[in-house]
Amino acid sequence: MLFVCGLAAGTGTTGTLYGPQETPPSYGGAPAVSAPYTWVCDAFYRVESGGQRLETDNGTIQVAFEQPTVRGFEDQTQAIAGAKAHIRNQLARLGIDREPDFYVDTPEEAGHI
Repeated sequence: MLFVCGLAAGTGTTGTLYGPQETPPSYGGAPAVSAPYTWVCDAFYRVESGGQRLETDNGTIQVAFEQPTVRGFEDQTQAIAGAKAHIRNQLARLGIDREPDFYVDTPEEAGHI
């Protein structure tokens, strides 16, 4: 298991990458993934009202969450690249256009989360 974290503009998100010998969490509505590597991460977007308040370097915004994203990949390199692309996309949905600082760590190494 690896955590892939992206931080930018005073905020960020972290998802979990499960390897071939690990079982990702299951929940109602989750797509079945049979690939060796499974990425699970929140999906969210900016809203004008409702949602949850989020403080960023760009000010306070409102954020609504969707069902977590689940994607499968054939190898770890593809999975990490896909995870980073997902994080970039989620931050862009909040209006954050800076390239995130990325951290890829085991749970034991992930002191910044």
